[in-house]
Amino acid sequence: MLKRFFYGDFVGGRAATGLLILRALVGAALMAHGWGKIQNPFNWMGPDAPVPGVFQFLAAFSEFFGGLAFIVGLLTPLAALGVIATMLVAAFTAHGKDPFIAAGGASKEPALTYFVFATLLFFAGPGVYSLDNAIFGRKRADLSDAPEPISAR
Repeated sequence: MLKRFFYGDFVGGRAATGLLILRALVGAALMAHGWGKIQNPFNWMGPDAPVPGVFQFLAAFSEFFGGLAFIVGLLTPLAALGVIATMLVAAFTAHGKDPFIAAGGASKEPALTYFVFATLLFFAGPGVYSLDNAIFGRKRADLSDAPEPISAR
């Protein structure tokens, strides 16, 4: 049941190509964004951090490994949930007093943009060009949802 919730039908066609491009670009950007944090995951905010080290670790992990998961399309819904939570916290705590857009300064815009992309990937799924589809996609032999065949006795 959880598999069906997290992995409905995998999108194919042109939409799958769009999802692949989106996953690759957003994933690479997230990895770059999280690279410095993952180098010192429990203390990347410095000694006067407003949050405990475990939350710093979760943010660093979500950004770096969530980006990697997006690129290859593995455990995409779980990675998306981590990125969604991290970006909401970033937008409304770390950037809570910042404007939505600030030329050359801190703003909510990057965090909310990543939030939107992660939300899209959570609901749309990774598409057919993903490891999720290769592992969890419906195979031809998997007809558990199909009706019983009618026999001609």
